Amino acid sequence: MQKFGFRIQTRSGMTVENLIIHGADQAQAEIKLRQMYHHCSILECKVVDVLARGDGTDLEGAIALIVGKDQPVQ
Repeated sequence: MQKFGFRIQTRSGMTVENLIIHGADQAQAEIKLRQMYHHCSILECKVVDVLARGDGTDLEGAIALIVGKDQPVQ
C-alpha cells in the first residue's frame, strides 16, 4: 500500500489540503477520496514517501530525538 497526498476543492468551493489516503495505486486512492468528498475537484495528487520525511518515524530517528543526539556530550 502506498500513501497519496491530495489537495482538493470541495463542491462548495473550499480548498482542503494534505489529505492522506492509502491505496494500492492512485486510482484506488481517488475512489476512496470520492467516497468521502462527493463531486470534489482534485487540484493536486502526489505519492507521499513517509521515510523521506525525516520526522523520527524510524527506530534510530526516534532514539536520537529522545537522547538528544544533536546536543554536545559533556
